[in-house]
Amino acid sequence: MIRLLTLAFTLTFSLVAASVFAEGPVASPPPNAQASAPTVTVFAAASLKNALDTAAAAFKAKSGIELKISYAGSMALAKQIESGAPADVFVSADAASMDYLAGKNLIRADTRADFLGNVLVVVAPKSSKLEKLAFTKDALTQAIGSGKIATGDPASVPVGKYAKAALEKLGLWSVAEPNFAFTDNVRAALNFVARDEAPLGIVYLTDAKSEPKVKVVATFPANSHPAIVYPIALTATAQGDGAAKLLSFLLSKPGKAIFAEQGFSVSH
Repeated sequence: MIRLLTLAFTLTFSLVAASVFAEGPVASPPPNAQASAPTVTVFAAASLKNALDTAAAAFKAKSGIELKISYAGSMALAKQIESGAPADVFVSADAASMDYLAGKNLIRADTRADFLGNVLVVVAPKSSKLEKLAFTKDALTQAIGSGKIATGDPASVPVGKYAKAALEKLGLWSVAEPNFAFTDNVRAALNFVARDEAPLGIVYLTDAKSEPKVKVVATFPANSHPAIVYPIALTATAQGDGAAKLLSFLLSKPGKAIFAEQGFSVSH
């Protein structure tokens, strides 16, 4: 009896095993089955944040490619790229920062394009009694009072360079210079005014539009400073084809429309 039970058990096990192996082994997921989606690293001027974040979401929805974006002052970003920081695309708020990298062969010159334009304005806190600022020494002195004018550092930040050029052209640099609070990017200057820590700030129109706690009280004449241009290019070390796809998207009609909606002027 025991021998018969043993034989039956052995036969049953053999049939089950044969059935399992006939179906083949269960496949293990490949090691990279859940590998992260492709990414493109972008170094971009701080003033682009709102618009570029929106463009990044649209690009990911279209291509499946995610952007890793670092925002800062343009020259600071250029120096990081020079030091070996892994960026695929660079967007500057001035030609000088892009020229700096071009002179060191750190961008692909054939991909460079003038991408966007902007307007230079003076902002005040939303709560300020000042509604309109005249570009005269008396008006500027009165508006500053005992406070500061916030803007980017002219030594390294494009908005500061434009501000200095405009004030010099209008004969107001001597009044403004002792009262500046310089920042390392335009958004930091904007935040000073938004927090009511400075009565005036010089920023781009797009920055002013992005911050409900400030208002524009003056717009600099376009001929008072060099044209505000945002060049874009692939870096010399750009990896894969994702960066080229991004560049193509940003320079396309739908891509430019995202920036136009937020106040940038776009080339056609």
